[in-house]
Amino acid sequence: MRSVAWVAGAAGCAFVAGRVAPAFGAAANYRGRPVSLAGPAAVLVLLLGAVLVGERAAVVAVLLAGGAGLYDDLRGGADAKGLAGHLGALLRGRVTTGAVKVLLVGLAGLAAGLVLDGARPRALLSAVLVAGTANLLNLFDLRPGRALKVALLGALPVIGAPLAAWVAGAAAGLLADDLDERRMLGDGGANALGAALGVALAAAVRPLALAGLVAAFVVALTLASERISFSRVIDGTAALRWVDRLGRRA
Repeated sequence: MRSVAWVAGAAGCAFVAGRVAPAFGAAANYRGRPVSLAGPAAVLVLLLGAVLVGERAAVVAVLLAGGAGLYDDLRGGADAKGLAGHLGALLRGRVTTGAVKVLLVGLAGLAAGLVLDGARPRALLSAVLVAGTANLLNLFDLRPGRALKVALLGALPVIGAPLAAWVAGAAAGLLADDLDERRMLGDGGANALGAALGVALAAAVRPLALAGLVAAFVVALTLASERISFSRVIDGTAALRWVDRLGRRA
C-alpha cells in the first residue's frame, strides 16, 4: 500500500506543480503563433520530483539535458537541422548551439548512467537510454501536446516507480496549456522530460536484455528520424493521427 500511496502522491503533486508552474519567455509554435516557453517550469518541476523521490541520477540528467535545451531555445538558430546537421557542422569547424546541446545531452546520459550503475559496462547502456530518450522526446515536440503524450505513454510501463509517476504527473499537468497553444515545451522542457523518463526506465528495467531492447528501440527511432518525418507517418496512420490530435485546437 505504501508503494501505491507513493505513486499516487508523486503523480498528484507533479500534476499540480505542472499546472501552477509559471510560463517563461516567448517563442513561435509550428503555426507561427506566439506562445510562452514551458521549459524552465518543466525543469524545475522535474528537479523537485527527482529530489523528493531521492533519484540523484535524475537530478544530474535533468540539470544537464534541460539546461542544454534551454540554451538552445534562447540562443539557437535554424542554420542546422537534426543530429546529422549539427554534427556535420561541428566536423566542418562550426559549433552550433545544437551541437553543444547534443554533447551536453550525451554527457547527461553518461553522468546519469554512472550514478545509476557505477563504473560498470551496464552504465553505458543506461547512458544511451537516458540521452537517447531525452533527444527522442525533443524530436516529437513538433505539434501541441505530442511530446507530452509520448512521455505519458513511455512512463506507463514503469508507473509503479515514484520517478515515473512524477514524470507522468508533470506531463499531465503541462498538457492542457500545450494543447491549447498557450505555451510549449521547447528543447529545454522536452530534453528535461525525456531525460527524467530515461532515468526512470533505466532504473526500473533491470534485466539486461530487456533494457538493451528498449535502448535499441530509442536509438532506432532517433536514426529513423533523420530520414523519415514523424509528422508524416502520424498523419498517415488513422489511429496515431487520432491520438495525436486528441485535445488539440482545430
